[in-house]
Amino acid sequence: MDVIEAGLRGQSWEKVRTLFALDPDTVHLNTGTMGALPHRVLEVVDQATRQWSGSLVDIYPPGLYPEHRAAIAKAYGVDQDEMVISHNATEGMARVIHGLDLRAGDEVVTTSHECYSVLSNLNLLRHRHGIVVNTITLPTGYDVRAEDIVESFAAAITPRTKVLAFAGITLFTGTMLPIRALCELAHRHGLTTVIDGALMAGMLDCDFRATGADFISCSGSKFQCGPLGTGLLYIRNKVHPEHNPLPLPEFWPIISTWYPMQGTPPPRTTTSVESCNIGDFVQSAGSASIARGAALAAACELWDEIGRDRIERRIFELAEHARSRVAERFGTAAMYSPGDDPRLRSPLIAFHPFRDRADAWNVKKVAAFVSRLETEHRIWVRWTEFDVPGSPHQHYAARLCTHIFNDHDEIDRAVEVMGKLAEQLS
Repeated sequence: MDVIEAGLRGQSWEKVRTLFALDPDTVHLNTGTMGALPHRVLEVVDQATRQWSGSLVDIYPPGLYPEHRAAIAKAYGVDQDEMVISHNATEGMARVIHGLDLRAGDEVVTTSHECYSVLSNLNLLRHRHGIVVNTITLPTGYDVRAEDIVESFAAAITPRTKVLAFAGITLFTGTMLPIRALCELAHRHGLTTVIDGALMAGMLDCDFRATGADFISCSGSKFQCGPLGTGLLYIRNKVHPEHNPLPLPEFWPIISTWYPMQGTPPPRTTTSVESCNIGDFVQSAGSASIARGAALAAACELWDEIGRDRIERRIFELAEHARSRVAERFGTAAMYSPGDDPRLRSPLIAFHPFRDRADAWNVKKVAAFVSRLETEHRIWVRWTEFDVPGSPHQHYAARLCTHIFNDHDEIDRAVEVMGKLAEQLS
């Protein structure tokens, strides 16, 4: 392992693949659900668990992960006070949504293509506090343009809108939303931006601050390939006008053991200099899994060694190969993921595999297709469900996604198998 890991930025992708604990008989095309763990990450989980099991050392200070947060924050273009190691993207989104200062009648603009955990938390606020959730249905298909999406959001904003909440990359169709354009739209209207970035971390060589967002909640176990039960939460804690000129939004750090028991925390800054470490307030939640935090940091460190820019290029190069193969085999009309506009492409590709278009709303057939790929061919993808503008039915699609441990040959084989299986089921 040490020989392979020496000088990772210069290693071949074949060598990089050996860093992962992959089943050699399985084609893993479902990182959008869970990534593959590197051997190094597994070792850190085990070592740190053994180190802290039954330890007489004070477990609370390490549970704030100060060094890990600082290193991870740097990789994502922000500072330690703006980074939280969470349990997953769902928890991060819940803590943000319930920490916003929303009152009865305030509106949140979001989409029907959000993760269930996002929509359920917004619905909870609707029932509890009387907010209004204005939900738009994103356009789907190969020829969708970024301007179409921005226009849909712009048309939904009213004088009562307070928040734009959207996925950086949708889990259902793999559409990469025009994040910066949507954040600039929010800036013009004085709105808070909340991004479900579950699929961004580890995929994109991403500067969170440069997106202009106020909050981004990410998974640590998908493209970042950390252990299950880890996530990253970015909370804007400084004002950099070139990225986001708005004042910091009022935010209540719920589930915090460091929030003052009396008095108030320091006032939030109006400049680029930290005045209150909001990351510490959110991170402090009693005892924490020191092993999982250390393992996530190890995964991020591995990404830095390979090169985040190099990783992004590889993921998207494989995605373009997969997209072209799917288009050749099934046709662009079968694809729900954007293809014509490179600004909206991601490595998650959703498509309708069957000849009869009516089968697009036959959940049993799509589920059987995915199940048989796994049980009969050891190809791991998933099916997704989502609304389509103008359709009276919810649509179901097969979805594959590429990561750095994939290669061209297994993508070719997988698409060929998918084509033959779809013919059998059609």
